[in-house]
Amino acid sequence: MTIMLPGSAGVTLEAMLAAKESRAARQSHWLTHYQFPVISLTLVTPGRLKDSIRYRNLMGVALQMCDQLLWEKHWQVLGRQVLWLPTGPEAMWCVAHSAPELKVHCMSLEQTHPLGRLWDLDVICPHSGHIGRQRLGDALRPCLVCDRPAHSCSRSQRHPVEDLVARVESIIDDWFSRDE
Repeated sequence: MTIMLPGSAGVTLEAMLAAKESRAARQSHWLTHYQFPVISLTLVTPGRLKDSIRYRNLMGVALQMCDQLLWEKHWQVLGRQVLWLPTGPEAMWCVAHSAPELKVHCMSLEQTHPLGRLWDLDVICPHSGHIGRQRLGDALRPCLVCDRPAHSCSRSQRHPVEDLVARVESIIDDWFSRDE
């Protein structure tokens, strides 16, 4: 069950597109300024609701895991930014390290952490652009509901939004109830 924040009735497509454009501009600025790869974190939250206490808690776990990864690897973090927006939380790190290796470790977090399926960790290189899964020989991310590639299901709107939201809620419930 998602607990909404006061005034959070969901966001429009226009607001989401504006947020995406703003995020791309911040990424571009950091890539130019630092000349090192950027890790960009957003959440997989289907539907119009993008900001809730549960989604903020979900982001908190993602931030903790990403910070821990960077600390454990002793990779130099040149910049870190977290934004709590009505269109959903976002975070960026600029890391003085190889973009492909950063992507491999980000994919590992997404694939091994119980909440990782709900994290979208993009790695962008200042020289070669977005480092995708396929570029590294990995399979596309699976759909939340079926085994098909998520991108394909999303584009075709194969599943009702309610089913996707229910799956997200189930993943969150499983994680946060693990200690009960």
